[in-house]
Amino acid sequence: MQNTTQDVHDILDSTRKTKIWAIGGGKGGVGKSLVTANLSICLALMGYKVVTIDLDLGGANLHTCLGMPIPERTLSDYLTKKVRDLSEVVTQTPIPNLSIISGAQDDVGIANLKQMQKAKIISKVTSLDADYVLFDLGAGTTFNTLDFFISADQGILTALPEPTSIENTYRFIKSIYHRKLNMVEDLLEVGPLIDQAMNAKISQNSTPADLISRVIEINPEIGHKLKMEIERLSPKLIINQVRTQADIDIGFSMKIICRKYFGINLDYVGFLDYDATVWQSVKRRKPLLMEFPNSALVNNFDKIVHRLLNIS
Repeated sequence: MQNTTQDVHDILDSTRKTKIWAIGGGKGGVGKSLVTANLSICLALMGYKVVTIDLDLGGANLHTCLGMPIPERTLSDYLTKKVRDLSEVVTQTPIPNLSIISGAQDDVGIANLKQMQKAKIISKVTSLDADYVLFDLGAGTTFNTLDFFISADQGILTALPEPTSIENTYRFIKSIYHRKLNMVEDLLEVGPLIDQAMNAKISQNSTPADLISRVIEINPEIGHKLKMEIERLSPKLIINQVRTQADIDIGFSMKIICRKYFGINLDYVGFLDYDATVWQSVKRRKPLLMEFPNSALVNNFDKIVHRLLNIS
């Protein structure tokens, strides 16, 4: 079944207009919905057509961050076949160029999507009338969350400068690494090679990056293909609620550790200052960037979006 997601990823890799960004992280409370909402607003204000999808299928709240009531139609209407086309559950927000597909608000087992439902969402997303589609992912490391993250053109991680959040972010990265490895095993039929490498005498401190190196030693051609597939992950990192330079520097440290341990490039795209206006905007049910245009976060988000778009 893992091939289904890999095939979908290959479909999305072919030339197409719509780009997908997925925003994930460790546990809840790190600001994923806040980041998704305001990245969406930034892109919309730049003139891009944006659809943002709440894939936190157990506790959808993205509409609140965009200053909206719960839309009449949600993703569950599509998954339960009340509507036939994904575009029928798209709701326009008060912000020009920005629409939302709200997550499921009912408990009908939607939080545990079947593989085919997941593949269907991912494949249909590209038919939406949008330049960018942003996924607001649920907390944790369920296969749903990991597969949506891996399927995106850009996977963006949000973390707080706190030990538990950093630990959870590493756990998330480790989970997407192993999920990707499983997909590649099926794709390249390298399972036996990985087993052989794993069974070789390994030091106690060996890393996932060492595993790839051992596969390369056994079979250079397949080993290098495996390495290239893993390097395609290249997740982005945003540190939220920074108060000090030490908080900012955590992102650089995490980048170094990910390169050394996993052999992947964690791209630190920026930070968000701690700002009390965040909870005020949530309380008022108004989008942060629209309600507090003079907040330091406006500049933070502007820099991050430019970095994500590779605009200097």
